[in-house]
Amino acid sequence: MTGQKITLKYVLYGILAVFFTWIIHEFVHWATSQLLGYESIMRINGVSPADGENPSNLDKIIISASGPIVTILQGLIVFILLEFRNWNKYLYLFLFTAFYMRFLAGLMNFLNPNDEGRISSFLGIGTFTLPIIVSGLLFLMVYKISKKYDLKWKFQLWTTLIVMVVSSILILADQFLGIKIL
Repeated sequence: MTGQKITLKYVLYGILAVFFTWIIHEFVHWATSQLLGYESIMRINGVSPADGENPSNLDKIIISASGPIVTILQGLIVFILLEFRNWNKYLYLFLFTAFYMRFLAGLMNFLNPNDEGRISSFLGIGTFTLPIIVSGLLFLMVYKISKKYDLKWKFQLWTTLIVMVVSSILILADQFLGIKIL
């Protein structure tokens, strides 16, 4: 039987998983921008060029791709660990958060293209092609692990709520407070 009890420790790990996933995702965008020679500003939920910086279209695509690539790698590493080792509900949070983050970003393309949506548009394959592929891939990983360990609906619901609430707090804090990290 897999441990699926929701405890305070699980909630705290959920908070950690969301913060880690968001910060590493945005940090990689920022680092890529810096490595390409552009000064940029990193916030909790976004990276933007500093005043006067205007990356080329190709550099914008490279910067846009870097964050999702790291998030996909996070999901893949956790998937492999869960697939070939024993169940770890705390580790599962890092897979689920990667899926949730990219799925939510895909939905946000209806309002404003971001990351995969920008890359899809740049490649001329439609705004939603890459977001659907990335979200689908991460969903398949979540689904396969959920099936393998017979994860119950209550566990999945609580995991979703924890990730959703913490993600929403991060996103709203960024929108209203605009906290500059780097």
